[in-house]
Amino acid sequence: MAHTITSKVFVVRDNIDTDQIIPAQYLALVPTIAEEYEKLGSFALVGLPDDQYPVKFVPEGEIKTPYQIVIAGRNFGCGSSREHAPIALGAAGVQAVVAESFARIFFRNCVATGELYPFDSGLRLCDIVQTGDEATLDFDHDTLTVNGSTYQLKPLGDVRPVIDAGGLFNYARQSGMIAAAE
Repeated sequence: MAHTITSKVFVVRDNIDTDQIIPAQYLALVPTIAEEYEKLGSFALVGLPDDQYPVKFVPEGEIKTPYQIVIAGRNFGCGSSREHAPIALGAAGVQAVVAESFARIFFRNCVATGELYPFDSGLRLCDIVQTGDEATLDFDHDTLTVNGSTYQLKPLGDVRPVIDAGGLFNYARQSGMIAAAE
C-alpha cells in the first residue's frame, strides 16, 4: 500500500447510510465475480439525493470515480450491515473515507473486506473541504492536507495491517492464523 494518496475529494454530510452508498437493488451483484465487482463500483453513491449532491460520484457512462478519498460527516455507513457498501466504494476506486465518525458495522466491514481505510477525524472536515478539492492523505503520519492546511487524523492502529493485507482472511493467512488457500 502506498504511504500517501493524492486525489480530488468527494464530500458528503452526516448519516450517509448504506442504502445511499449502494441501494438494495444492486445487492444481487456478486463481488467475487470480476464483472459484477466492477458493476457494483459503478453504482457507488447513486442513492445520494440529486438536489443535495449535484456532482455525480461516478460520472455518467464511467465505471470508476475520479475521487479516491471521500470526506464525510458523522455516522458514515449507518443503516443495514451490508458489506457491499465498502466493497462498492472500493470497486469504484475509493481508497479511504475520512469521517467525523463511522457506524461501527461499516467500520468493521472496511477492515474485514480490506476495501477501504476508514480514518476518523476530530474535525468536521465536511464543513471545511469541498468536492473537487485536491488532498493528500499521509498514512504514516495520519494526516490529511488540503487547501494548504494539514489536519491530524486518528491513527488506524492495528487495523491498518489487516486492510493492507486485503482484509481479514488474507491477513489471517499471511500471518499464519489460518492455512493458506491451496
